[in-house]
Amino acid sequence: MIWTIAEVASSAGVSSRTLRHYDAIGLLKPAGVAANGYRFYGEVELLRLQQILAFKELGLGLGDIAAILDSDADPIARLEQLSVDFAENIERLNRQRDSIHRAINAYRMGGALMPVELFDGFDHTEYQQEVEERWGKESYANGDAWWRSKSEAEQAAWQETSGELASAWAQAAARDVDPMSQEAQALAERQNSWLCSIPGTPGGGTGFADSEYLLGLGQMYVADERFAENYGGKQGAEFIAASLRCYVQTRDGRRQD
Repeated sequence: MIWTIAEVASSAGVSSRTLRHYDAIGLLKPAGVAANGYRFYGEVELLRLQQILAFKELGLGLGDIAAILDSDADPIARLEQLSVDFAENIERLNRQRDSIHRAINAYRMGGALMPVELFDGFDHTEYQQEVEERWGKESYANGDAWWRSKSEAEQAAWQETSGELASAWAQAAARDVDPMSQEAQALAERQNSWLCSIPGTPGGGTGFADSEYLLGLGQMYVADERFAENYGGKQGAEFIAASLRCYVQTRDGRRQD
């Protein structure tokens, strides 16, 4: 089966001019040219065009794309790798979306936000100026230096610790643990210590995360379903928020005595 240049352009969302340019540079030759000069394309050309557009979406230039497509690599393996690359891209975009939603909630709730949360999924150096303007140069520099100083293994270990803490919260919530109980308050203390381990956290370095910061995070966990999912859903988010309120009240009372 063959398709005209107009049909291919319409289906692929590109212009006929683009297809003629690809022909001129040798990136995508048509299957043939009719007597009237019209180009036509077959399945082989459509598959190549699909890969060209896919590689462009991943940020590759036309020269690099041509080198890849004209190599001796197995075409099935190349398509499989493309699938992996897009899956990674989707995961990164989802993390970026969630980071933006966390920023929106931070504005709405008036709470602070850690750089490590704000730029999850981003190349955060691209936004350095904006961060410094909103949260201060020291906050950005400390958080950036802290995260970059870690090896991949250390970053993975930190994320694993974060996951274990979230799981412990979710399990306690599922068992209807009292927010004022010793178990819940021990979790709140772990949350405090975890937050204080991150440079730039309000109160970080003192061993006492800022009270308003802790309360604000608790409210954000309840308000944002993406946070709630990390703690077993709405019930878990409400449990952690209540536990942090009790923790702050008890802790601040002791500090004033």
